[in-house]
Amino acid sequence: MVNSTVRLTVNGDRLNDSIERLAKIGRQSNGDICRLAFTPEDLQARYRVQQWMTDAGMTVRIDAAGNLIGRYPGVDETAPVLATGSHIDTVPSGGCYDGVLGVLAGIEIVRVLRENDVRLHHPIELIVFTDEESTMIGSRAIAGTVKSAPESYKTTTGVPIQDALEAIGGNWDFLAQARRSDLAAFVELHVEQGAVLEKTGNQIGVVQGVVGMQRYQVSIAGQPNHAGTTPMTLRQDALVAAAQLILAVQQIALAMPSQPVGTVGYLTVAPNTVNIVPGRVELSIDLRDLSCEVLDTMLSQIQQQMQTIATATQTTMEIQPILEVEPTPAAKHIQQTIAQICEETHLSYCHLPSRAGHDAMEMGRITEMGMIFVPSQAGISHSGTEYTSPEQCVAGANVLLQTLLRLDAHYHQLKLKQAQPKQVAFDPNKPEKFPENLALVTRNTISP
Repeated sequence: MVNSTVRLTVNGDRLNDSIERLAKIGRQSNGDICRLAFTPEDLQARYRVQQWMTDAGMTVRIDAAGNLIGRYPGVDETAPVLATGSHIDTVPSGGCYDGVLGVLAGIEIVRVLRENDVRLHHPIELIVFTDEESTMIGSRAIAGTVKSAPESYKTTTGVPIQDALEAIGGNWDFLAQARRSDLAAFVELHVEQGAVLEKTGNQIGVVQGVVGMQRYQVSIAGQPNHAGTTPMTLRQDALVAAAQLILAVQQIALAMPSQPVGTVGYLTVAPNTVNIVPGRVELSIDLRDLSCEVLDTMLSQIQQQMQTIATATQTTMEIQPILEVEPTPAAKHIQQTIAQICEETHLSYCHLPSRAGHDAMEMGRITEMGMIFVPSQAGISHSGTEYTSPEQCVAGANVLLQTLLRLDAHYHQLKLKQAQPKQVAFDPNKPEKFPENLALVTRNTISP
């Protein structure tokens, strides 16, 4: 049990040493780290992390989705699990902290609990999710949101997902067995991968949720024609129409109070020749916000602008949806817990959304979820130059530790409250309503 007179803290030197040691696996000559999921480098890193889990006092298993799961027992092993974790696979040119901080902070927390002979009421599980950077098969399997067709999942290495899972101890055929329904909450520590914390001078980000995403493909048809002989007033220039639409997407996003983001990141032009008026353009629109209502409003406004622009430029425009991901809000009481810990420990903080996808996005579909961000220098991530200072890593790990301790007490007290006998009101004017055997009623209303 936790001694309330002692504030537990992580061993910062040990945590940062673990980060540096894991970074050696997959490090390239230019400093980038390449640990694509299911590659030998990924397997080596998973083995190293599994060793650290075992040394920290966890029992370790691999589920059907290849998730590496370490469990530190609680006083009540029947209680729902408090879970934390992240990923250790990287993009082709990754860095030391993306995903890794959340995993190694979890190991460090269990080390501290064991060294201080502390058991929480709830079991703690540390989850190393499979292939977060590509298929997200690990967290999707736990959430039960996996598509039934294996062809839907393209691994970075091109290996079929069935073979890839088998190589790390998983099994596509039994993927349904990875689904969980025994979690009290999931909290993920992660580097921000943006510049908000650094720009605002805050040490901790209290994540409001992981944004939803709507992605569309727009086709614009004009009339290709000779660039020299076609007067400006007679042109049906698809690229001019596209340029106006791109600016409209920006203006619509900027006008929204919730500060969503809208991006045109892909564009092709045909014939794409220096002396021909562009006749056709294909472009993408990516919209992200915590609110489905905001996203739908943005889409409606974009469609209205498309009609106006098409008329003015004598072009035609068609829009097709290509991706929709529902937003995942963080639990309010977990946000409040994180903020309270920051105030008590004199860490500056702000509330902000996560505009990048994380495993917490899927976990929040099946349990209460929270996320803690620490700063990314210059907002850089998915790069060998990403950097979060040792002090910032330690601060985030300590906030995660205290959050898990508070949530353990919260859910334990909630369970005790739910187990209290229900009060039976006695109305002397209606004696027939008063139960003959109050003791029996009381016993039967106590949860087992």
